[in-house]
Amino acid sequence: MTDKFLNAIKNTTFDLLPHDEQNFIQNKATELRLSLQDIKQTINIARDLRMWDEKTLIEIFPEHDNKKVAMARLKKTYDALRNKPNSYDDFTPKNIPKEQKYTFKTEHKEGLGLGLCPVASEKTRCCNLLTLDAVESCGFDCSYCSIQSFYNQNTITFDSAFKDKLLNLQLEPNKTYHIGTGQASDSLMFGNREGVLDALFSFATHNPNVILEFKTKSDNIKYFLDNDVPKNILCTWSLNTQTIIDNEEHLTASLQKRIVSARKLADKGIKVGFHFHPIVQYEGYLDEYLKVYTLLQETFTSQEVALVSFGTLTFIKPVIKQLRGREFKSKITQIPMHDASGKSSYSDEIKQEMFSHAYESFSSWHKGDAKVFFYLCMEEHSMWAKTFGYQYATNNDFERAMLSSYAKKLNMEFLI
Repeated sequence: MTDKFLNAIKNTTFDLLPHDEQNFIQNKATELRLSLQDIKQTINIARDLRMWDEKTLIEIFPEHDNKKVAMARLKKTYDALRNKPNSYDDFTPKNIPKEQKYTFKTEHKEGLGLGLCPVASEKTRCCNLLTLDAVESCGFDCSYCSIQSFYNQNTITFDSAFKDKLLNLQLEPNKTYHIGTGQASDSLMFGNREGVLDALFSFATHNPNVILEFKTKSDNIKYFLDNDVPKNILCTWSLNTQTIIDNEEHLTASLQKRIVSARKLADKGIKVGFHFHPIVQYEGYLDEYLKVYTLLQETFTSQEVALVSFGTLTFIKPVIKQLRGREFKSKITQIPMHDASGKSSYSDEIKQEMFSHAYESFSSWHKGDAKVFFYLCMEEHSMWAKTFGYQYATNNDFERAMLSSYAKKLNMEFLI
């Protein structure tokens, strides 16, 4: 290899490609005098095609002796694969773990891990959620998850001083807080290991002005069924179609198990909620999501449900790089990437289609004293008007509307 080529493949996934593709790229780099950027782009395309289970780079690389023409045609073919709705009909996941394998670690950590939502941005409408890192890293293996870019996915870390830190946390007594525990890990999959749920339930009991939300893709609700649950606790499920669960949300509970778990907690009087984040576009996706939306309205009353949120795939560069470095198959990055406030996501047209369809499908939960609070998670302000017909002027306005609605459902006093 020439020094130029060796320099071009640094910090890429070149070594993960099959030898025939490595040789092919090296030969094309010499033959067409590809620039460093051309080589890096070709490697990324080759890796994506493998991950998406599409034709290989060798199969789609155009036969042309002009570099600009060859690269333009390659990019055009690649973009065409991105821009059509994905199909999971003939797709088979590869190298997906059959069981959860991880190690547990308990250590003293500096600070409590209480702060603003890590994806908060002034460019998007945000609810000012506070997040509490009760556990770090997640034992599930969702192919789109950003947690894997921040933590060691195989090591689950607990804070040995978590309970004491919660007891010593000073909050304003005349303010309503919304705190979520499902940002750095799944809220329920580890149950009460290391006394985490004991500590959180005690915290909720001693801070009645806190709305504490547990967010999960599991069906591990035993602790909730076996214990008295403070009235200021919400339990919410991240839901998706079974197609996405089967192909992209590995090791998580099935759609049916998630809904059955939510029903059991609602039967106990616990308010529940549902997050459709990410909604994923693929062939026939609107019809399959509609079945889920309809099932929820048949299974729960609006009085039992505090919230429904919508969101979609949004990627930052470190996550895309990490996904390319995994030896697995996924369609999750095979979407038409558009700029979304400095990140990459679907176009506004596709988002409007998926969000408007979702909201309109929940028409029975829109009105009345027991109406459900609907919102978009981390979307630009203009998308609210396109989806709901209204938008909030500021993040604080959004937060006040949300907390007022939640407090009413939970029969709490609203203090903000």
